[in-house]
Amino acid sequence: MYWGFIFLRESAAPKWLIVLVAIVWGVGGVAALYWIFNWIVERMGDPWRARLQPFVFVGPAAAMLLWFLAIPVLRTFWLSLFGRDGPPRDWLNWSDLGGSFAALGERFVGLDNYVAVFTDRLMREAFRNNIMWIVFGATLTVIFGLLIAVLADRSRFERLGKSAIFLPMAISFVGAGVIWNFIYEVRPVDGQQIGLLNALVVAAGGNPQPFPAWTDIAPWNNLFLIVIVIWLQTGYAMVLFSAALKGIPADLMEAGRVDGANEVQIFFRIMVPYIMGTIITVSTTVVIFTLKIFDVVWVMTGGQFGTDVIATQFYRQSFTARNSGYGSAIAIVLLIAIVPVMIYNLRQFREQEAF
Repeated sequence: MYWGFIFLRESAAPKWLIVLVAIVWGVGGVAALYWIFNWIVERMGDPWRARLQPFVFVGPAAAMLLWFLAIPVLRTFWLSLFGRDGPPRDWLNWSDLGGSFAALGERFVGLDNYVAVFTDRLMREAFRNNIMWIVFGATLTVIFGLLIAVLADRSRFERLGKSAIFLPMAISFVGAGVIWNFIYEVRPVDGQQIGLLNALVVAAGGNPQPFPAWTDIAPWNNLFLIVIVIWLQTGYAMVLFSAALKGIPADLMEAGRVDGANEVQIFFRIMVPYIMGTIITVSTTVVIFTLKIFDVVWVMTGGQFGTDVIATQFYRQSFTARNSGYGSAIAIVLLIAIVPVMIYNLRQFREQEAF
């Protein structure tokens, strides 16, 4: 395994040979490791086999998570404690630095970057906008997805309708941003309107309007971006809700109708409680997504006109301003904001079946 890694890292062999070795080395090597460790554990006594065998299968995945997720998080937090230039290049060699933070010089700023995250005007604006994305984007996505799933389930054109609503999921967020840029496009009054909305306005006898105001004083510009994500994600919510609704026993619904419940009461007192696990799962997933939203905002406005979010600020500070310490602090804050939602989601998975 070690020599295979060295070959892949340093070999000047043809690419086809490197790819072939990577496949054989990766798949075969992992299978060999599983087989060897399982063979060793199988020859131990029953008590040790029962204790160690789960780790034979879970251990490699846990090690990969540690290496590719936990360690980068710790390194990002470490970078967030330094200024614009980051830590010295030999920061891993603690003994060379005298074993103290004082040896790091003026680059070490402690928690100053985190103070800046919560006091900077642009970051406060980004937090406000992310809250708007959660309140309007996540909420409306879940509501529309649930309503469409319920209504489509009773339609003769269920498959056609669901396919049309789910279709935007096949479009990337960058592509969706380009599409909606054309939809919102506005041209002078005497010019031909290529934007869909303004073409309809002109056809109805009105004057073309800049639908997104694109002014710094209008936080509601975010709503024009949130519409795009609702358009993209409603199909995802609809599919999951539709699968959950089809799992409701028909006799349970019929019993409610026999007892005199109308369709609204059946929806709120039978359907919603029965699929509450799915509603929670979809809601937390969409909330996590809206907290990390980046693509649509960057393509449509670049974070201008009062539309900055946490992720665009992270990108701008890390890759445009080259302020790695401040950018790392923003990334850690975003991670901390997402973790409680993930923990809540996992607890719900343990407490009840989602589908």
